[in-house]
Amino acid sequence: MASSNYSCSIKQGYNFEKDQQVLVGHLMSMTVGGTALPADTTVTSPTNLKNETKLLGVISNISWAGGYADPLYINCNVSNSNQKLLQIMKHTNLLKTDVLFVFNIYAFDQVAKKYYLAFHNDSKDGKGLIMKSGGDLLLDIAERNDPTVPSPLNFNFSIGIMPQETAQVLNFAVSDTDKFVKTWGVTSTGK
Repeated sequence: MASSNYSCSIKQGYNFEKDQQVLVGHLMSMTVGGTALPADTTVTSPTNLKNETKLLGVISNISWAGGYADPLYINCNVSNSNQKLLQIMKHTNLLKTDVLFVFNIYAFDQVAKKYYLAFHNDSKDGKGLIMKSGGDLLLDIAERNDPTVPSPLNFNFSIGIMPQETAQVLNFAVSDTDKFVKTWGVTSTGK
């Protein structure tokens, strides 16, 4: 399977400049173990510079090995209030490890001269579970702020997400007009 890895600019994500043509990523929403993290950061939408978008975090990297059961790894920066919520989650027992999430990765089309959605889940909640490695959950939040963008105050958050037992669609594009989909997750009817 072909893998996908998108390294995005945190600076461009927070302080969008129309003359920059680099990848930009937005974590639009996420619910972890039944707790919805607030979309409390406002940034410029790459596809419509007149619109501001409220989101949970600015993505620095998202990757997927390409297999149906392979996890998605998301690294992003979140607000101070979300950092506190995630610290509490990290240091307490998460009885529920289910995750719902929506993300958008934007790339620049050199021919059409505009940004387009290069990787996303079409504003539909991705359904996953926090990945475990050696008994530990792959959920981490920095204790200190990331100095890459000094304002607003932001903190690095990383999570590994395994798909729940249901086939889901991940949307890809290599230009504004050339699009395709791949399946993430496998539907299981047995117990």
